[in-house]
Amino acid sequence: MGGKRIPTGADAPEVPTTRVVATAGHVDHGKSTLVRVLTGTDPDRWEEERRRGLTIDLGFAHTTLPGGEVISFVDVPGHVRFLRNMLAGVGSVDACLFVVAASEGWKPQSEEHLRILDLLGVRGGLVALTKADLVDADQLTRREAEVRDRLAGTFLADAPLVAVSAHSGAGVDRLVEALAVLVRHTSATADHDRPRLWIDRVFAAKGAGTVVTGTLTGGTVRVDDTMVAGGHAVRVRGVQSHARGARRIGPGHRVALNLAGVDHHALRRGDAVVRPGQWRPTARFDASLTVLAALAHPVSRRGAFVAYIGAGEFPARLRVLGSEALAPGTTGAVRLHLSTSVPLLPGDRYVLREAGRDETVGGGEVLDVAPVLSAAKARPSRSVDRVVAEHGWIDADELAAITGERRAPVVGRWVTTAEVLAATEERVLHQVAQSPELGLELATLAEHERAVAARLAQAGALAVAAGRARLPAQRDPLADHPFLAALAAGGASPPEAAFVGRSELRELVRRGLVVERDGVYFHPTAIDLAAHTAAQLLADHPEGFTVATFRDALAITRKHALPLLAELDTRGITRRRDDLRIAGPRLPA
Repeated sequence: MGGKRIPTGADAPEVPTTRVVATAGHVDHGKSTLVRVLTGTDPDRWEEERRRGLTIDLGFAHTTLPGGEVISFVDVPGHVRFLRNMLAGVGSVDACLFVVAASEGWKPQSEEHLRILDLLGVRGGLVALTKADLVDADQLTRREAEVRDRLAGTFLADAPLVAVSAHSGAGVDRLVEALAVLVRHTSATADHDRPRLWIDRVFAAKGAGTVVTGTLTGGTVRVDDTMVAGGHAVRVRGVQSHARGARRIGPGHRVALNLAGVDHHALRRGDAVVRPGQWRPTARFDASLTVLAALAHPVSRRGAFVAYIGAGEFPARLRVLGSEALAPGTTGAVRLHLSTSVPLLPGDRYVLREAGRDETVGGGEVLDVAPVLSAAKARPSRSVDRVVAEHGWIDADELAAITGERRAPVVGRWVTTAEVLAATEERVLHQVAQSPELGLELATLAEHERAVAARLAQAGALAVAAGRARLPAQRDPLADHPFLAALAAGGASPPEAAFVGRSELRELVRRGLVVERDGVYFHPTAIDLAAHTAAQLLADHPEGFTVATFRDALAITRKHALPLLAELDTRGITRRRDDLRIAGPRLPA
């Protein structure tokens, strides 16, 4: 973003569709030089990189091909010491440009980079046989055969192989043509309205503030969007791609976001920018793990592991599911515990390295970001039906957040299986049948059980009233309770409630059939009588009336006069001023 302000108005141009291509290959095989020839941009950003002729960190460049296809290159370091930087750059790419020098041939990092790309699910690419001008025709033919042999059985087995010399320019045109074909045959990144940008660079730009860069996937980001970056609430002040400002940008682009609300020191490579509420960041997930066939030992829980996800590097603990260890060349299920929570979905890819041995162990696919079964019982897969079955009942929004798939609720806001729904209905009906004659208090049920009770009521299988559920055949014992008639007959001087059970009394009060004040129970008509009496007294005595005057007007004792007046005060019918009651805002006419 440099020091220029990003256009945010109606004049900001739309960003053309782009494919993100990562370079890969052994150190000093000419990746950065090739990118420079193709784009006119030196991807080595650091002075030390240019001085040593060695890529240390990620480099970025872009070009528009003659046919209009746009490519964003992520140039990754080839040296084994900077493998972590390489892994940060290939987590969200569409395809790869795999580079092997004709002068040196296949090298250890060639093999490791190829395996990493395969583990991350990269499925498209082409091969550049660089420094072709340094070998004769026979040597070049042998190198081509060697590379083809190494690529056999991999996703690059049938990829175009182009011999090229960045120095002389020989083969560059053929490489550009092959890149154009690659772009045209590489599917665009899908827009699921769920954006996520793994941060691979963060810095403070003069006049702009905090800027983060990465490859946007999953959805569109717009200027003024509210997002979450590394756990911090932020606002998108500006959007750029290839140094061009835009109002909005869709997935599949290299993107720079100018963020308001967070200092650049609070963010780091590996953090993610996501839309709030859409993700459930997790530090524990189940995944598949394919162990590299070349590994010299099985993989078990013993080891200091590091998981590479998105652009991040996360210390991890490993538990193999269903067995004690995984042999080289095999695939199994594992549970990973990270050092921090990250926003993941099933289908995300990761690479696993063992820090103690400094070797790539393998990698695989995230299967479950919110496992509920213990490691001893878990049998993870990407099946949403499995997730629903294991949870039993799960909120539809929660299901979408942890699986990426939205399903219509079965009951209320809940998703469940037909078997679990039937069992829950049976259980609720049984509880209602076994409840006291007042019915089952719905507040004692779990939220999803209350939703089931409402469903049963709609079907006529339950009668629900005043927060209680009864079977339709059960008579409501409160409908004509004798205490109501006794209270109505007593008026402002009601009888004691000694013969009424506590649960019945509480329910009568809760339903509003009885009014309780200071331990005395009144029929609602008694409160109306008291209110009209107070209104008549205040009509005759606007300055107010005493408790004694009120008591005498109703011909009751002080025992009943005081709670009645307290109820009138609470309802705003009267107000107390010293020893008098004066008119309140709700005094009846």
